Amino acid sequence: MRKIGGRILPRYRRHSQQTARPRRPDRDSVPKHPEVLRVNPKGQVPVLVHGSLEIFDSTQIFEYLEDLQPTPALWPRDIVDRARARRFEHQSDEVYFPHIIRLMGLQKNLGDALAVSSIEAATAYYGEMEKLLTTRPWLAGDYSFADISFYMASLFGERQSAPVTAATPKLLEWRDRMTRRATVRPVVSAMANWLRTAARPVPAFMNLPGSM
Repeated sequence: MRKIGGRILPRYRRHSQQTARPRRPDRDSVPKHPEVLRVNPKGQVPVLVHGSLEIFDSTQIFEYLEDLQPTPALWPRDIVDRARARRFEHQSDEVYFPHIIRLMGLQKNLGDALAVSSIEAATAYYGEMEKLLTTRPWLAGDYSFADISFYMASLFGERQSAPVTAATPKLLEWRDRMTRRATVRPVVSAMANWLRTAARPVPAFMNLPGSM
């Protein structure tokens, strides 16, 4: 089994590894790996190759790996919570992240009206997540792909001038819980080290002990 853009790890680390793979690449980091270009007509990571199966898109990979190794579950068992988790996973990709994509091309012109509106929209989304987290530690019942998806998306938001701030303290606490997870820490540390090597800014919350 191969996942281009990252290794396929044992189940206990699989979920954190998924957080390390963006839904869409940075403008200056379009994948060049021939397998990515062959399997995914959009030329984006992640791509999963498992035997004769070749799929792309993080949601498809989430679903397949959950069926392949259903324990421990990363979709909630409760059908209502599972539906919510799928909704939030979809929203992070299709509602929140498009604002961050727009900001990727506007970093030198953050005063542009589109940049301002994109930051405002991202900030409003943080407010929605804050409301959810006032009554629960995770977005949809138990820790799930909903948390994984939004953690990675919001990491890109942090890097593209749409940070989570003290205005949403529960969301900051949630991010800290995510970052401290034993399976997430090594992935975040590796990403931070790569950003440093590439001379790119590293969000403060990614500066974990031992990651220098």
